[in-house]
Amino acid sequence: MAQVHPINAFNDNYIWAICEPKNHATWVVDPGQSQPVLQFLTEQKRQLTGILVTHHHWDHTDGIAELLLNFPDIPVYGPKDSPFKGITHTLSQGDSVTIAGEQYTIIQTPGHTLDHICYVNDIRAFTGDTLFSGGCGRLFEGTAEQMWSSLSALSELPDACEVYCTHEYTLANLEFAHAVEPDNSELRTYTTWAKQRREQELPTLPSTIGNERAINPFLRTNSRNILRRLPESLIAPTETQWQVFAKLRLWKDKF
Repeated sequence: MAQVHPINAFNDNYIWAICEPKNHATWVVDPGQSQPVLQFLTEQKRQLTGILVTHHHWDHTDGIAELLLNFPDIPVYGPKDSPFKGITHTLSQGDSVTIAGEQYTIIQTPGHTLDHICYVNDIRAFTGDTLFSGGCGRLFEGTAEQMWSSLSALSELPDACEVYCTHEYTLANLEFAHAVEPDNSELRTYTTWAKQRREQELPTLPSTIGNERAINPFLRTNSRNILRRLPESLIAPTETQWQVFAKLRLWKDKF
């Protein structure tokens, strides 16, 4: 089974290194910086085999050009029709790709950006800036309905499926989650654990799909408790879960 390691980048990014245990082959997800990746490869005596891109934003792609100078023949997988032009192998909904000996399926997850994709199987999900622990990405290009649909697709993965997003936003997300659902006992327990992790300068990731369904307000749009906590300015007749999501996202943007 492949091993996944976090590589710190910028202030709060994680570049995930997917390593084959029986050889030196390594894939990286969303390398916004090259130097941390090159340092990891040198220290761990590993060989870069390929690159996975979830979407075109610079903090997920700016390190790719220099990595290719050092490893010129490796594939760069990423979304079809992406504004980022460095992708050599394009992927769409339902496509499959083998990474470090394991098969992943592509889920198109527009919302944060229109080109966003996630790499998923029953064991792991590399969710980029779509699903965070306790939160979700801002809507820079897509609609609230698109993002809710994307999150709903991810929430159907098995409870034990590990969630590898690309930012350490957990504590800030949990602060909002407590405002939305202050009586959630699982949220309180998880927050205590997350604070202890950050006090030790350890990642709060990966989370799991089961945990996110229990504590993440953006996956809990059918909760009556959440509906009761919406600010007065957002209270209005609501018919669909995506409309509840839209109100939560608007609240979070101003939180």
